[in-house]
Amino acid sequence: MSEKVTKTKTLTANSERPADRAAGLAEAAALAPYEADRLGLAAAQELPDTIRAAFQPVASPAEAEAYTRHLTHSHYENFSVVSILLPKRLRQDFCNVYAFCRIADDLGDEVGDNQKSLDYLAAFRRQLQACYDNIQPVADRGGQRQTAAFAALAQTIARHSIPQKPFDDLIRAFEQDQRITRYDTFEQVVDYCTKSADPVGRIVLYMCGYRDLERQQLSDKTCTALQLVNFWQDVRRDMLERDRIYLPLEDMHRFNVTEKELREGEVTQNYRDLIRFQVERTEKMFEEGARLLPLLAPAYRKQIALFGKGGRAICAAIRRQNFDTLTRRPRLSKWQKSRLLTSTLLGYALNSLAWKRTAEGPRP
Repeated sequence: MSEKVTKTKTLTANSERPADRAAGLAEAAALAPYEADRLGLAAAQELPDTIRAAFQPVASPAEAEAYTRHLTHSHYENFSVVSILLPKRLRQDFCNVYAFCRIADDLGDEVGDNQKSLDYLAAFRRQLQACYDNIQPVADRGGQRQTAAFAALAQTIARHSIPQKPFDDLIRAFEQDQRITRYDTFEQVVDYCTKSADPVGRIVLYMCGYRDLERQQLSDKTCTALQLVNFWQDVRRDMLERDRIYLPLEDMHRFNVTEKELREGEVTQNYRDLIRFQVERTEKMFEEGARLLPLLAPAYRKQIALFGKGGRAICAAIRRQNFDTLTRRPRLSKWQKSRLLTSTLLGYALNSLAWKRTAEGPRP
């Protein structure tokens, strides 16, 4: 947790989750023995397969990668589209990274008990550390067999020399969600995004062969903006399902919007003005982040552009609803998603043609 966040005085701990949430992680017999013993896990009833997989050992890296491919293509349509657009050599790596992110996210959000989530995330971090201690995939290490997430991820890390910090930061973000549910300032929310969103962009850059600070900082702008627009899109759902408010409290006070109004879904003009304010500064971040695109090779530019275009399209959807994100969640239709994809591909084709003509010189 960052020093900036821990010093604020109005950040509050998470409230209790519903009693019907799952009581533990998974059946002890199905877990890697060393983590089952360490955590003292009891049998659980209804948990996502991703959580069970977090501690379920696999026999080989090939089995692990088959799992990450299945998880990627069955859970997140947009990520699957981007992975298909990627050069073939990077598609499996994207699946491996997505599986790590998805499992860590579910360990934070789908367990139903804050302390248990913290315990499981700590165990997940121990697996990450073990992965980096011996980066070559090993089916069994002294009785500590690797799980699917890390047997697959180890290969991606080794292929692209990805440092440990971005993965560790992602786990820290999910841990922070268990402890903090309110933020005083916009700066604190952005600080949270440096752990919850920016590491993903940096990992993508590593896989594309970029390691410089300039590109990383521009990527951070887009990733932070994507996380923010997701917050503005899901204000009421975050409130009701997670008891989390990512709208800065200073801005809620400035626009005279109360927590009670958020909980009850009361859309006032003050609320619309508050969301307009957040959307406008988020759009500026997308504009800054777009400066990354000319610094990327055409083979990667179209995929990275799709993330920014998707985020700006959500901003536009919020505008079309007159900044009401309480009574209806803004989303893109299948047609809008198809249009985004088509425009991205068309732009890529035109850019590639321009590069080809430049390389060939003027035609007679």
